[in-house]
Amino acid sequence: MTSVKNVLVALGVAFTAYMAARGLWWTETVLFPLAVVGALGFYLATTWLCIFWEPVRSAPTLSDAHATATVQRSQPRLPVLAQVLALACAAIVPTAISLSVEPSSRTAPFATWYLGGIGALMTIVMVRRRPWTAWTGIVLLAIASMMWMGVAGALALGLVGSIVWVTCAQLLTFSLDRAARDTGRLAQLQRAASAWQASQAMRQRERRVQVQEALAVAGPVLTRTVATGGALTEADRLEARLAEGRLRDEMRGPRLLDDDVRAELERARRRGANVTVLDEGGLEGLDEATLSIIRGQLAEALRSASSDRLYIRTSPDERVAVTVVGRSPSVGGPSEEDGVDLWREIPHPGVA
Repeated sequence: MTSVKNVLVALGVAFTAYMAARGLWWTETVLFPLAVVGALGFYLATTWLCIFWEPVRSAPTLSDAHATATVQRSQPRLPVLAQVLALACAAIVPTAISLSVEPSSRTAPFATWYLGGIGALMTIVMVRRRPWTAWTGIVLLAIASMMWMGVAGALALGLVGSIVWVTCAQLLTFSLDRAARDTGRLAQLQRAASAWQASQAMRQRERRVQVQEALAVAGPVLTRTVATGGALTEADRLEARLAEGRLRDEMRGPRLLDDDVRAELERARRRGANVTVLDEGGLEGLDEATLSIIRGQLAEALRSASSDRLYIRTSPDERVAVTVVGRSPSVGGPSEEDGVDLWREIPHPGVA
């Protein structure tokens, strides 16, 4: 399938070849035909080099919207050597053609083709994103053409058209680059929106799972409460407290829980301990095998605990994964502060 770029390249080659062919359609005497042919060859070689020369580019990094817009540009920037040749062409060709024909023939079509030809070349340079080079070439063309055929003659025979072509090319290039930048920003916004929607969907699934677990845990207790009209036995009250504790554990520290840890937490609560489980960060990104090791050490620490109050918290420290603190009333009565009778730091697996 023919792409838009290939069509534009074909049009550029055909148009510049037509402009050069006009220079060979001699209707009057030419003083130096070899100079004319040489100027035409130099012009075609330079023009087609500017059309087809694309430097090898490494794969870009899409780090921001500006990089995305750069990738989306249809043409890379024109190399420096091609710019130098284009400026040399704008400076040499008009003078070479004017000196090769009779002074009376300098306004003939075969001697004024360079006005449109150099204008087309500078339009190509502008499209290849070298605006300063393009406008410098137009200035050189204007100086040379006005010097050989006068200001009025140059403006009437094609200089104005060349200036208009380059101006339109600059405006079009600016518009395309701006559209590319806007497209890059829009793509970033779409990615951010998709990520937000995915996170919301994941949170909704997590909430549904938590609701189902809550119903599974609290459902039997609530059913007995409704059935008895709130007149619960001591065993029912104990089961209600255990259900409340399990729900708090599932909401506050799900990454710390497995069957063994849940069993030890329930055992501690059944003996009357007040247990608090908090996931305060630090376990993000750990795989299931690493979490299993941490949970196994946590279950072992709880199995040997006899404290009246147990605090289990994750740690953002790079060395410590979980801290287990146990407190019990000190000797001297409940009026004094509770003493720490258990302190266990569970390190990250592989950390000495």
